Amino acid sequence: MPPGWLWPLVRRMEADPTIGAVQPKLLQYHQRTHFEYAGAAGGFLDRFGYPFTRGRIFDTVEPDEGQYDDPGPIFWATGAAIMLRREALDRVGLLDEHFVLHMEEIDLCWRLQRAGYRIELVPESVVYHLGGSSLPRHDSRKTYYNFRNSLLLLYKNLPPAAWRRTFPVRVALDVLAFLRFVLLGKWGDAAAVVRAYRDAHRMRSFYRDQRPHNGEAVVLPPYRGSIALDYFLLRRRRFRELPARRFLNVWRQT
Repeated sequence: MPPGWLWPLVRRMEADPTIGAVQPKLLQYHQRTHFEYAGAAGGFLDRFGYPFTRGRIFDTVEPDEGQYDDPGPIFWATGAAIMLRREALDRVGLLDEHFVLHMEEIDLCWRLQRAGYRIELVPESVVYHLGGSSLPRHDSRKTYYNFRNSLLLLYKNLPPAAWRRTFPVRVALDVLAFLRFVLLGKWGDAAAVVRAYRDAHRMRSFYRDQRPHNGEAVVLPPYRGSIALDYFLLRRRRFRELPARRFLNVWRQT
C-alpha cells in the first residue's frame, strides 16, 4: 500500500454522513500503470445486471492515465478495497452469504443505496491489488457464480415490475453468451450458465421478502444500455466511449 492511502477514505466518510461506502483507485500489483480488474476506478451496472468499471470493461483493462481521477458517485465499490459505514451496515445488513463468491459487494452497495446512502470513489487514495486469488480467471466456477449471482442481484433489488421487463432481455443476452461459449469450445463455461439459471431459480425463495415494496424509493442500475452489446457489437472498449446519455443523471460521465 502507498503511504497514507487510508486517510483520504476516512476524511471523505467523516465529511458526509450520507455516504455508505467508498473505494480507492485500484491498480494492478504487478503492473502498476494499469487499473486492476476487480474494481479499477469504481463500479457500474447496466440495466440487465452486467457489471463494469471505469477502467475495465469485460477483459479490456485500461492504463491509468489520470482519466478517471475525478471523485464522485459510483454504483458499487469493489470488495477488494472498500470502506463501509458501520451505522449503514447495522441498517442494511452484511454481505449476502448465499452469494458465496462474486458480486456480493454489488448487492451490498445496491442495498445501501435503497436505504438512502451513496457510494463514492476517492481517487486520492490508491491501492495495489493482487487479483485472481479466489478463483483463476478461466475457471468455470467463476462463470457459474457470475451468472447466478447477477440474476439473484436483479431479482432481489429491482422492483417486481422492472424485473418482469428486464428478465426476458437478460435471458436473450445470456443465450448469446451460452452460444459464444459453445462456439469457442468452452464447454465448462456453457454448462455453468445452465447451472446458474437452474440454481438462481431455486434460490429465489430466499429473497421474496427482501424485494422493494410499494412506496419504497426505486434505485435502478445507472447504465440504461447494454454493456454486452456496446462491447461485443459496437466495439466500445473503454468507459469514456460509452454514450453519456445512457447514464442516469447522478452517474453521468465527466
